[in-house]
Amino acid sequence: MLREHPFFRKLISLGLPVDGYVIAGSGPMLARGLRENVGDLDVVANEAAWRVALEWGQPEAAPLGYAQRIVLFDGVIEILDGWFGYPVDSLIMEAETIEGIRFMPLKRVLEWKIKFKNNGVGRKKDSRDIAVLRGYLQ
Repeated sequence: MLREHPFFRKLISLGLPVDGYVIAGSGPMLARGLRENVGDLDVVANEAAWRVALEWGQPEAAPLGYAQRIVLFDGVIEILDGWFGYPVDSLIMEAETIEGIRFMPLKRVLEWKIKFKNNGVGRKKDSRDIAVLRGYLQ
């Protein structure tokens, strides 16, 4: 039923190669029913998917400066060419596929949310997500 969600319908409409990206951020929690909603989808793209994304919008620096991003559909979709120093191809290879869409494994989501929080950038929702992820993964 993910494919019926408006964010995923928008993502699919972009025509990115299905093996060229992974959903990061809180999207994997949404896919597994651990979040009821998310504000956007963070899509980490390899070179092939990034080239397609460039046809849809102009890149800009991501807020924390770790990557470039293309923001589409009034901010609902953010396509990034990196994710907090993780090798993009490795993130895609370790992804878990749900309804034909690749998602970052929850253990990796937990890892980066803790890293994010410990760097002083964490948000209130990250603390809640960390608690939910720890409980789910134990």
